[in-house]
Amino acid sequence: MSQRPDRLERLIEGELGECCAADVDERLEAIEAFAADVPESIDRDVGALKALGNDTRYTVVRLLAAAGRELCVCEITPVVDVSDSAISHALSTLHDAGLVRRRKDGTWRYYETTEQAERLLGALDETRGERR
Repeated sequence: MSQRPDRLERLIEGELGECCAADVDERLEAIEAFAADVPESIDRDVGALKALGNDTRYTVVRLLAAAGRELCVCEITPVVDVSDSAISHALSTLHDAGLVRRRKDGTWRYYETTEQAERLLGALDETRGERR
């Protein structure tokens, strides 16, 4: 812990030309105020980002978003070119992360993106300068 204030002191000294304990305390208080903007429960956000952090899952979400309607696993598998079980596992992970909704109709399961998924994909598109 003593290293951090030493490094912070050197940073402030480099910026201001000098540094005292009050300068360090003031800087730490300002940084701690920023921490108030970090959600207390980040599990949902991290879970959604982790779920999108896999090629298969990301492709499935993109496919569902592009379709703009529910798709059955049997419709997704031939396009994504992985096994039915891999698609089912990916969809389960995406569902648990809140990125897809599922509906069962007899033996068929249908999936579609949630608003959260649509917004995340839109944000990613915007970072590349694309608009949907």
